[in-house]
Amino acid sequence: MAAPAANATPPAVLEIKRLRKYFPIRKGLLQRVAGQVRAADDVSFAIRQGETLGLVGESGCGKTTVARCILRAYRPTSGQLLFYTQSGEVVDLAQLSRPALRPLRRQMQMIFQDPYGSLNPRMSLFDIVGEPLLVNGLRSRQARSERVAELLRLVGLPPEYAQRFPHAFSGGQRQRIGIARALALNPRLVVADEPVSALDVSVQAQILNLLLELQQRLSLTYLFVAHNLGVVKHFCDRVAVMYVGQLVELAETQALFRRPRHPYTAALLAAVPAPDPRVRSGAAELKGDVPSPASPPSGCYFHPRCAHAVDACRSERPAYREIEPGHFVRCHRADELNLEGIAQ
Repeated sequence: MAAPAANATPPAVLEIKRLRKYFPIRKGLLQRVAGQVRAADDVSFAIRQGETLGLVGESGCGKTTVARCILRAYRPTSGQLLFYTQSGEVVDLAQLSRPALRPLRRQMQMIFQDPYGSLNPRMSLFDIVGEPLLVNGLRSRQARSERVAELLRLVGLPPEYAQRFPHAFSGGQRQRIGIARALALNPRLVVADEPVSALDVSVQAQILNLLLELQQRLSLTYLFVAHNLGVVKHFCDRVAVMYVGQLVELAETQALFRRPRHPYTAALLAAVPAPDPRVRSGAAELKGDVPSPASPPSGCYFHPRCAHAVDACRSERPAYREIEPGHFVRCHRADELNLEGIAQ
């Protein structure tokens, strides 16, 4: 058999197809359903083995909802979540029952945003990091102790800390504990939900470098949920941009930052502060408020805030299409607009 080409696209770990998650709005004494909050509305993308896919957008756009649907903390309203297991089997997570999901959960783990709220203050590091091992059948305390010590060394903490409690650690150290817990079962996919947003800038760099080192060493695949485009630019291989529950653009990181094809992406990039005090930030370029996902606008959801909107944008919902190889966009005018990006 011939060897695969060096530039061959890695196989997918997860494929999301037309994912929707609606939350009912209930009113009145009888709590009748009066509407739906479209937290995730027709989201499709794939995560390749060994890559970091950044999921970005303003607060409330649906990033965390998508992440929780992937991990089945939420049951999707519709759509497919095709997960490629370590054995090579393809499983639709959206259709599985709780008992059927349990053996797959060890292959999908999460790093939480809040390093303070995500750790039980009544549990020692040994109990926190070792709990996934115990739940998944490792009953021997000696074996768990050895594995916990290995994981603590892996994230840069001395094994002697295993009997300490979370209050004894800084925010950065707590996030390292959360990372160790996520890696306890050798997961295939790690969902990182804004893992550095609650940390100081200097500590952010340490945690990001740790995540990159672990990715190289353990062949990890990351879904990196974030709103800091400066972090995403240097950390992610590809970037998916969300707006009001919809994916509006997806591309390789360099291509998206160099030449965005959706006006919303261009507005986000214009708002990134330049590392020069003489350069004025473009944050004021994006006008208006984010529409409510309970009553989104007709046509393109972004048209009330878009300086390039035409009549078709107000009446027709744009299709999510591939405008260039590997570059997807949801915009009627993507072919004709020349939007400004950020120089590499």
